[in-house]
Amino acid sequence: MKYEYLLFNLIVLAGPLAYSFERTLHFRQYWRAAFPSIAVSLVVYVLWDAAVTNRHWYFNPAYMMDIRILKLPIEEWLFFVTVPYACLFVREALKLVVSNRMVQNLEFVRIGMFMLLPIGIAVFQIGKEYTGLVLIAFGIVALLDRQLQTHTFLQTRTYIFLASVIGFTCIFNMYLTARPLLIYAAEYQLGCRIITIPVEDFGYGVTHIALCNVLYEYCKLRMGVDAKK
Repeated sequence: MKYEYLLFNLIVLAGPLAYSFERTLHFRQYWRAAFPSIAVSLVVYVLWDAAVTNRHWYFNPAYMMDIRILKLPIEEWLFFVTVPYACLFVREALKLVVSNRMVQNLEFVRIGMFMLLPIGIAVFQIGKEYTGLVLIAFGIVALLDRQLQTHTFLQTRTYIFLASVIGFTCIFNMYLTARPLLIYAAEYQLGCRIITIPVEDFGYGVTHIALCNVLYEYCKLRMGVDAKK
């Protein structure tokens, strides 16, 4: 169905958008932080996506409209809005049920992520380009987290949030890859799949949302909102 990817995006957005006005959570109050964060992460990941489309992966025209911008279907652009919006909504919802702590020992996790940057460069150079780019992305997001002093990777709630992102990736990407809306060139990745999902897709999704989360916390701090609450 030509409108299937569009329908997928609308379904992802529908619940979080409808509940953004709910009185307890009232996610609408954070739109000033959420939308700039989504927009900046969209630019970064659209450029990545456009640079490797028709090389690392291909879009199946049977499931999407014929409108293309920078080689990407318009539905792919929407994906970079609907999914991070839904994830940031979940992030705020977690505040209602999960306590948060700053744990300085988690700095070792962030340092480990820094070390993925040179490893990713080496992996990219041996031809596993998708794998390498994902590792590089982890290192860059961790460095940005320290540079902006958001310290999201020192917060316990972040790991619960990112675990939920992995869960969403299992659901959403299984649909995208099983239909398939996306077709991959195996030579640029490790070839390891969880059911139909390349393991690199989990890294792509987690780093995208982690970047959005870092920017979101930074915007909230600039707005004078206690983002670490």
